[in-house]
Amino acid sequence: MSRTVAAVSSKETYSFTKPNRESIMLLAGLGVEGDVHAGTTVKHRFRMRKDPSQPNLRQVHLIHEELFDEVRGAGFEVAAGELGENVTTRGIDLLGLPAGTLLRLGDEAVVEVTGLRNPCAQIDTFRKGLMKQVVGRGEDGKARFRSGIMSVVVAGGRVRPGDPVEVELPAGPHLPLEIV
Repeated sequence: MSRTVAAVSSKETYSFTKPNRESIMLLAGLGVEGDVHAGTTVKHRFRMRKDPSQPNLRQVHLIHEELFDEVRGAGFEVAAGELGENVTTRGIDLLGLPAGTLLRLGDEAVVEVTGLRNPCAQIDTFRKGLMKQVVGRGEDGKARFRSGIMSVVVAGGRVRPGDPVEVELPAGPHLPLEIV
């Protein structure tokens, strides 16, 4: 299966969902042009209340489209952008990537994976019971967060649905993703 961008989404104001776009422009060191979460310092409202000077490790949110297929099987209808992600991918095990992985999106854009998205209560407000589908327990009893990954923009460029995605793993040892 090819690794591709399935959809791109952005929104200039705070809301849980983001509308799909024909394309988005990634800006190095900032995030998605015109998106509420773009910037060098943290833009997530909860995190801003704690410390607004924190670096923004959550410039671009990515989710694997296969998650939507899985939750559909449990009776939840979710489409690209509805969980607030900027880039929806197909054919990539995003959650299995180590921290520091580079993702080349299209011809120019490059993002560096910083960690896992921590799902918030808004997921259950969006679809009651959906939180249990995106947070579970692994065989080791540890929480498994499946609501996507976060990244920072290393190289800017336009990203469109259908663009290829190349994965470049960092030099080892590989560090598992933690919540950022």
